[in-house]
Amino acid sequence: MSKPADPGPACPAVAVRLDGITKHFGEVVALHEVSLHVRRGELMTLLGPSGCGKTTLLNIVAGFLAPDAGEIAIAGARVTDLPTYRREIGMTFQNYALFPHMSVASNVGYGLRARRVDKSEIAGRVAAALDLVKLTGLEDRKPRQLSGGQQQRVALARALVVRPKVLLLDEPFSALDRNLRGAMQVELREIQRKLDVTTIFVTHDQSEALSLSDRIAVMTEGRIRQLGSPDDVYRRPADRFVASFVGDVNVLRARLERRDGRTATVVLGAAHVTVPSGPLDGAAPGAEVDLFVRPEDLRIADGDTAVVAYGVVAAQVYQGGHVDLHVESPQLASTRVLLRIPGQSAITRWPVGTRVDLALATEEAVAFT
Repeated sequence: MSKPADPGPACPAVAVRLDGITKHFGEVVALHEVSLHVRRGELMTLLGPSGCGKTTLLNIVAGFLAPDAGEIAIAGARVTDLPTYRREIGMTFQNYALFPHMSVASNVGYGLRARRVDKSEIAGRVAAALDLVKLTGLEDRKPRQLSGGQQQRVALARALVVRPKVLLLDEPFSALDRNLRGAMQVELREIQRKLDVTTIFVTHDQSEALSLSDRIAVMTEGRIRQLGSPDDVYRRPADRFVASFVGDVNVLRARLERRDGRTATVVLGAAHVTVPSGPLDGAAPGAEVDLFVRPEDLRIADGDTAVVAYGVVAAQVYQGGHVDLHVESPQLASTRVLLRIPGQSAITRWPVGTRVDLALATEEAVAFT
């Protein structure tokens, strides 16, 4: 069973509580007793590959699906059996789900009309929502007259105008190009913080999750594998899946030297690296282990650093602010080792075919048996 992090007495109140959520689709178990506490005002991201259960979990919070077991509470009130319209949620979808025959203003005000809000109040709230998402002046346009980013803003304004207790976002940027997606991520985060609205965000994009989230729940096979801050998930992955899925990583052959309580020391060439000892339970000193090292934590050795291995530059990939070097080092890894070198100098300093000595740029990493 996936256990929620204990909010603790000093933490904000829990806005959404999921306890033991299980969902089957025929013989397929989509969710295995998932438990999660989302704090008031935080942006919680459900991150995982396709089919991991993240959208199913979001739809259960929204009320579009009913769990086979478990309980759901929003703002302290049990909503497990309540229909969607009574849960006080706002939601945006991957395809935005705008009404093509309605104007921007009519789309945004739809939820208010459904709730029988007074017409004069609707006009004011729609205007405020459009101002919030920077669409003032486009009230009379139809969705087909808008860009993808503008359509996304309309969908967001429609979700926010009802003043939801919880905002649910199902991969809202997946249809946008890279530059527009980055700009919309910044705008969403600014709006979310300004309104202090509790938000559950679904994505399979690791960089999106790392840049947007207060906390991330990494999911696979219907379970939460790790729940923590972006830095925790990136720097201190709980298991092999999380370490491999979140960001680029090198899996290097190392040797366990000793265990010291909560930490252990592994040897990689001439380097000694401190790692958490938990993932190495059962391994004896001298055992071979896999050391997971981020590309930015490897560099070309100079005279003052401990060499972990040598290799040959097999490829260079220019990325603007940095250069990715792909190095063949059979004694270190079964696949090419990736180094992320800041700036552009790597292109001329280490051309393809150059023999290089590799060193670690960190004294901490994570290892698994």
